[in-house]
Parts: sequence; structure tokens; C-alpha cells
Amino acid sequence: MPYPKSHKSKTKERILASATELFSRNGFHKVSIGQIMKLAKMTHGAFYAHFASKEALYNESVRLTIDNSRAARLVKGPLSLQHLTELVANYCNLQELEAKDRPGPEAVLFNEIGSEKAEIRTLFEASYMSMKKMLETRLIALSKLKQLPFANDRKAIADKSRVILASLVGAVAIAKSLPGEAERKQVLIATQRQILLMLGVSEAEAERMMQAQ
Repeated sequence: MPYPKSHKSKTKERILASATELFSRNGFHKVSIGQIMKLAKMTHGAFYAHFASKEALYNESVRLTIDNSRAARLVKGPLSLQHLTELVANYCNLQELEAKDRPGPEAVLFNEIGSEKAEIRTLFEASYMSMKKMLETRLIALSKLKQLPFANDRKAIADKSRVILASLVGAVAIAKSLPGEAERKQVLIATQRQILLMLGVSEAEAERMMQAQ
């Protein structure tokens, strides 16, 4: 009896979910197809019915991670400074850092920093540019509405987007490398606070937003 059409879709989703968890935790080079299929509770041979290579799987995993991230949902939300600051306040916290079932894009980028593999560097660049564009689009729109403490200057906004993204990825890179939970948390909190202040949020409001996480 043949499998229903939905079966292939579901098995592909299982492979993607397992791959995303492992890639986000260990990076592309430290994960094998065998490990992915073992976590998905499927045979190694079933992999090639869905993906041509590990690189193809990684490409789709990164794209889905960015599309499904909290950041992407907030950027697509109502046009307000509140939603942008929520993006920053929630984007890089310990809860998301530890969540295996919903890793953030910053974890994906961190794991591939310095990769010498051409395909991975290309994917890294695409991921970075996609996230930077999301931030720029929102900053430009809010600047036009005069909801930000800086002018609607494309170059300046592009630079601020770079600072925000570099801060988020850098904070996660450092936090993931620290053994002590207290200092890990302080790194993430300090990063969030500085980004929020750059966006014009008051000290008191920034503190309230971070405590609400």
C-alpha cells in the first residue's frame, strides 16, 4: 500500500527539524547526515529522497530558521517602535539561547563564523543580508514616521542595522562560550540594553521590557 502524499512532507519536516537542532547547536561541519537521521528516527538512505546533499539541507534549514524566527514575525507585525524594541528585547535572551526546538538565526550565524567552506560562507552571507534587510526596512519606516532618535539617512540606518546584528550575534557567541550562567545572562542583558537605548528607549522602559521576558 503506497504512502499518502502527506507522508513525504511530514518525513521531510522531521529531517529539517532534526537538522536545525543539530546545526544550531554544533554547526555545519560537526554534524553528519547519519546523526541527523538518527535524531529524526529514520534510516540513512531515506535522506536522499528529500535532499540532494547536506549542503542543500543546511540551506533550507537556515532559510526556515530565519523565516520562522520571532524576529521575522515581529518585523512583519504592526509598524511601531514598540514592536521593533520587542524584537530586540526578545531576540537575544537566555530562553531562546537554550531552546532546542526553536533556535534563533543568531545561533546559526554564530556556528558558521570563520567557515572556510565556500558554500557555507555563501549561505552565511545570505543569512546575514536577509536579517540586515529586515532590520533596515523597519528602521527606515519608523524613521520616516519620526519614531526614532535619528534622521532617515539610508547609510546611517544601514550602519545601525549592522551594529544591532553584530551585537546580537556577538552576544550569543560570547554567552554560549561562558560556563557561568550569571555572566552569560549579564552579557545578553547588557547587549539588549545598549541596543534599546540606541533606538531611543529610556533606561526605565528598557529595564521594564527586559524584566518582562
